[in-house]
Amino acid sequence: MRWVRIGTMDLPVMPPVKPMLAKSVSAIPPGMQYEAKWDGFRAIVHRDGDEVVIGSRTGKPLTRYFPEVVTAVLENLPRRCVIDGEIVLPYDGRLDFDRLSERIHPADSRVRTLAERTPASFVAFDVLALDDTSLLAAPQTERRRILEEALAEASAPVHLAPSTTDPALAREWFERYEGAGLDGVVAKPLDLPYRPDARVMYKIKHERTADCVVAGYRFHKSGPVVGSLLLGLYDSGGALQHVGVCAAFSMKRRAELVEELDPLRIEPAEHPWAAWADAAAHEGSRLPGAPSRWSGKKDLSWVALAPERVCEVAYDHMEGDRFRHTTQFRRWRPDRTPSGCTYAQLEEVVRYDLAEVLSTR
Repeated sequence: MRWVRIGTMDLPVMPPVKPMLAKSVSAIPPGMQYEAKWDGFRAIVHRDGDEVVIGSRTGKPLTRYFPEVVTAVLENLPRRCVIDGEIVLPYDGRLDFDRLSERIHPADSRVRTLAERTPASFVAFDVLALDDTSLLAAPQTERRRILEEALAEASAPVHLAPSTTDPALAREWFERYEGAGLDGVVAKPLDLPYRPDARVMYKIKHERTADCVVAGYRFHKSGPVVGSLLLGLYDSGGALQHVGVCAAFSMKRRAELVEELDPLRIEPAEHPWAAWADAAAHEGSRLPGAPSRWSGKKDLSWVALAPERVCEVAYDHMEGDRFRHTTQFRRWRPDRTPSGCTYAQLEEVVRYDLAEVLSTR
């Protein structure tokens, strides 16, 4: 491999590196190495002496947003290494992705304030290089052994991800760890070399269903067809809260939905989410189009629909009072009334202390 120099850094695997990825499967496959699926920011850490570079899943640097992780890397990782892992934010005994997202902020003073108030942790689960040796071609089992030896003396906030080859234990983790805010289980073939940006691992995530009010839609970037449906649930006070979107329709279906939903179109001022464009209104309610540093200049406008239709969607888990990821449309529910689409229908996950997960070796 040809080495490339960045600053004074000189490692056998140089940044940027896109991480190895996983594809979704419905069940835990046999005969593999299993780990919990962490809900945070994927990060590849390059350390060469006192120089640290933290790369994101896309290869862009995360270093400036997590000064406390840089400090932890210097205190806990080998002097010359490349480690794959996840930046997570433990809060109140579980992972908190919303608080983690707040760290991507343009103001350095804000970043450092949050680093002190809600510090992040780094969970390591693979090693790409150590000292002068690239480990990209080494099998998964060897890389895991080297990682365990390299992090044998590491301490919080750097953690070695729990790992097992026992599928029964993996199934137990799948059920128990969700209560600590984790996202499922990842399975890695034992002889798998590290393959950047390739979906060669397997992820098994929870799937549940919920009946939601369809209260609007956004247009697709390609033209005047439906891009995503805006979903709502009624809270205990009877207010309709925006909880997420469902998408992944074929282009033919996107065009059909525009015509199908046209009779429900209403003026935005008549909609329960009429105040969506007012930033102050988002402080008391969950509305579509919330200001976000992730959205940038993206068009967040939407078409208001009378909240009269109900659809069933599949989702993996909740992040507070919203769906953590984009949901999947399952079917229309003409037998359901919008008023019955409440938070009360959602399954409550039994809490599990995150500290117990992080302390498991």
